[in-house]
Amino acid sequence: MFLSMHNWMRAEPIEVTIRRLAKYGYQSIEIEGEPEKYDTKEVRKLLKDNNLYCFGSISLMFEGRDLIHADEAVRANSVQYLKDCVTMVKELEGRVMNIVPSEVGKVAAMASEEEEWGWAVEGLKEVYAHSEKEGITLGLEPLNRFETNFLNRHDQALILAEAVGPNCGVCLDAFHINIEEADLHQAILNTGKKLVGFHVADNNRMACGQGDYDWVRLVTTLAAAGYDSALTVEFVAP
Repeated sequence: MFLSMHNWMRAEPIEVTIRRLAKYGYQSIEIEGEPEKYDTKEVRKLLKDNNLYCFGSISLMFEGRDLIHADEAVRANSVQYLKDCVTMVKELEGRVMNIVPSEVGKVAAMASEEEEWGWAVEGLKEVYAHSEKEGITLGLEPLNRFETNFLNRHDQALILAEAVGPNCGVCLDAFHINIEEADLHQAILNTGKKLVGFHVADNNRMACGQGDYDWVRLVTTLAAAGYDSALTVEFVAP
């Protein structure tokens, strides 16, 4: 396993973040899913100059980005947005595109569970077809119930990934699984080889060590699950 970090929580130029990560021994970065924001050639050069690489990206599902929205146009635009994110990861020589399927903060359903599930599968299959062509792995990330009404636990994510395609994986987040899973360590073990990304923050979403997580046990559990990839830091700013 190796250290990575998101940049979406950092309101600063990406070159500042990259230089700081290099200074403190990080190996990679998970770049925010804003494909129109970056010149991928410039970012790729910045990474190489600082001996870092792009692990992948995370979808930023703000208003207007939602695979289970009742408006068909919103769903179509969300699919295109995610495909553009996959292309960005490819151009940055990354490997994983982690996806939150629905708008963050929307906790009320717009349709039946069956309809929302069907829309999610339909949209993700289109994104998956593009990711397979580009050689990028998708990881579906469940969030806690206070941030989404859709996809809250690892078992749901595994079923959705299976419906999308054989190479579709799951991304877990230490903060969210601490809220939603009956046994967060067992959730990691159950996800096993399907685990393609792991986001780290303490139980209070502060930096690791500023809460009550047993990090030795957590990392040992990840290793037991066969995970040997990025620990992507995602804690809130003070």
